[in-house]
Amino acid sequence: MLNDLSWAAAHNALASWDIQTQDIESLTLTENIVFKITDGTKQSFVLRLHRPGYHNLNELLSELQWTAALLDAGLTVPVPRTTRDGRQYASVYLGNQHRYAGLLEWVDGMPMENLIENNPDLTFVENSFSLLGEVMAKFHNQAVSWTIPLKFSRHSFDADGLMGEAPFWGRFWESSALTPDQKTYIDTLRHNIYDLLIELGKDPRTYSIIHADLHPANIVVEGSRLHVIDFDDSGFGWHHYDIAVALFNYDLDKPIEHLQAAMITGYRKFRSISDNDLAYVHVFMLIRAMVCIGWYSARPEVTAGRIALPHLIDYVRSKAVRVMASHGILIEPMPSI
Repeated sequence: MLNDLSWAAAHNALASWDIQTQDIESLTLTENIVFKITDGTKQSFVLRLHRPGYHNLNELLSELQWTAALLDAGLTVPVPRTTRDGRQYASVYLGNQHRYAGLLEWVDGMPMENLIENNPDLTFVENSFSLLGEVMAKFHNQAVSWTIPLKFSRHSFDADGLMGEAPFWGRFWESSALTPDQKTYIDTLRHNIYDLLIELGKDPRTYSIIHADLHPANIVVEGSRLHVIDFDDSGFGWHHYDIAVALFNYDLDKPIEHLQAAMITGYRKFRSISDNDLAYVHVFMLIRAMVCIGWYSARPEVTAGRIALPHLIDYVRSKAVRVMASHGILIEPMPSI
């Protein structure tokens, strides 16, 4: 529920752009405060009031440098609008709290996630994941061939950023949702995974700038066009992690081997990936569960966390032994309490 300060901040931010606002609709309040803006010509935009402390201004500008390069490569991604004086972001205060505000052009269509929920036919779902794989491959092709600009700055989902002492989404092994024995177990598990990631290395063919949140909820389908949104988490990381993120929410509920097969079939139409690389996908899905424990634990205001955290903990408990054994690491089962 947005308070008056959020609405006031949105109105103040919009004063920096040359648009005649007719309607403001609240969309999300999780990471950023997001609004849909409609002007007098019925054109719509997305206004984002960025979460303080997550990205500095240079990191936000770097995000737009990458999306501009993706646009140049023919991919369909958010198009920003500059302010009256040519800036990409405006400064705004939510009470005493400083935030950066950015404006993007609105895209009509339906999130792929919703389409899958509305049409659970197996062929349709597999075709959707095949298309997602095609898009992801094109992203990875652009990323590995792109020369990173000077002063470009984004976070890294590398061994330290995922499983180090100060991971990007917080020290998940200290979550209050875990029992003392579970905290010790997950701390030991992350050290084992850290060593695996160091051994995997940063091969430039499979480690680059990545979207890092490229799942069906962040693909807007408009006819035959697939528009990728929400680059807030984009940073440097393994391509395996992108694949794992796309599949992860579905692996919480049911087997996903057929979805992974469909996705990789689509991916391989535009980019090769070895079976050896694919063997790490389940490691990265386990990683995704662990870092999401940290994400929700650091954001108690996100009410979905109360439902998600027990499922994430159960996921780690059910998957850790088998996933680690597949890489030659034998561990005990996670304590249930």
